Amino acid sequence: MSEEKAKDGPVVIKKYANRRLYNTQTSSYVTLDHLAGMVKDGVEFEVQDARTGEDITRSVLTQIIFEEEAKGQNLLPIKFLRQLIRFYGDSLQAFVPGYLDMSMDSFTKNQGAMRDRIAEAMGGGNQMIENLTRQNLAIFERATQMFSPFGAAQGRKAEEPAEEKSSASDVDALKREMEAMRRQISELSQRK
Repeated sequence: MSEEKAKDGPVVIKKYANRRLYNTQTSSYVTLDHLAGMVKDGVEFEVQDARTGEDITRSVLTQIIFEEEAKGQNLLPIKFLRQLIRFYGDSLQAFVPGYLDMSMDSFTKNQGAMRDRIAEAMGGGNQMIENLTRQNLAIFERATQMFSPFGAAQGRKAEEPAEEKSSASDVDALKREMEAMRRQISELSQRK
């Protein structure tokens, strides 16, 4: 019966003094990247200090977040981090973990619905995003050509010589495209 319970419980990871992490379920050493993968796969684990048996899961998870942030995966905004630090020692400190848990649970539960809404609002998901990206690149290229005397000259040479466009019509075209994008964004925000 205790073997069944061990299978149902979290995987035990032992952390040794040399900072090596040992997965007791697979009998192998693992890295923080392995643990991050386990979290993403939904595998529950508990990290214990190999010498004392103390649960050090929180500090290891924090270390994983630190490593991800150091890789350039900036998920935590600076403003949020500063606000979080301010709560240490504050009278409301005890309420913060529960609030953050509830907020993340709610966000996770709604994650699939949010993706579906974005795809629906875009009217075709990835294809619409690709089209918007192409439009944005075209707008950027035209804007760059307008403000670069050499780029504008090259852009005009590529067009038929009889089709001389004035910079005023280019600006008007950019304004129309930007207004169309604003309408799309407004429609997306209203569908929430």
